[in-house]
Amino acid sequence: MAQLFRPRFVLLLKLGAGLVVVIGTALIIIWRNSIAQTPPIDAPVAQSPPFSHKHHVSDVGLDCRFCHVSVETSAFAGIPPTSTCMTCHSQIFRDQKILAPVFASFSENRPLRWIRIHTLPDFVYFNHSIHIAKGVGCSTCHGRVDQMPLTWRTASLEMEWCVNCHRQPENFLRPIERIFDMSWQAPPNQFAQGKQLLAVYHIDSGRLLDCSNCHR
Repeated sequence: MAQLFRPRFVLLLKLGAGLVVVIGTALIIIWRNSIAQTPPIDAPVAQSPPFSHKHHVSDVGLDCRFCHVSVETSAFAGIPPTSTCMTCHSQIFRDQKILAPVFASFSENRPLRWIRIHTLPDFVYFNHSIHIAKGVGCSTCHGRVDQMPLTWRTASLEMEWCVNCHRQPENFLRPIERIFDMSWQAPPNQFAQGKQLLAVYHIDSGRLLDCSNCHR
């Protein structure tokens, strides 16, 4: 049987196929890196100014909603404007150099530039308000921020981690009055209590794993 393709053409086909594999692999790596969660888990992130949740929550006693005002009403928890900081700092610690970026931000009417701790890829939809309304506490996702001098991530927020909660929400739900309680811990009868809270919050557990909940 006569050879269908010349050796040179076969070589070009092989080289072309190899090039496609290399380019495809490179694109996958670039895509994976673009959606990777940064910074790493349990790695404190330096900010300017160095904001301490521990000081503001545990020492001063501020509620999460004092700064994150939209957490109960919108998808985004909200980043406080500098005017919120000046509610206190227009009167206290005015001479502290560490707060110079705050005063400059306020006087020049420009926002502070914070480094994001939690970032989700664009193809993931997350709504803070619905989780708050359905009994998921802040510390479930963000950890004990009230004990963090500098904030860090405590969870991957990857799909497997989220699905673990959506698959059995009974293990994570808490009473509505304990949503913002950073010290809350699941009681020994958490699963039974969680079953009751499913009814209280009108949660249809059969729909929690619908793809459209997070991918719209």
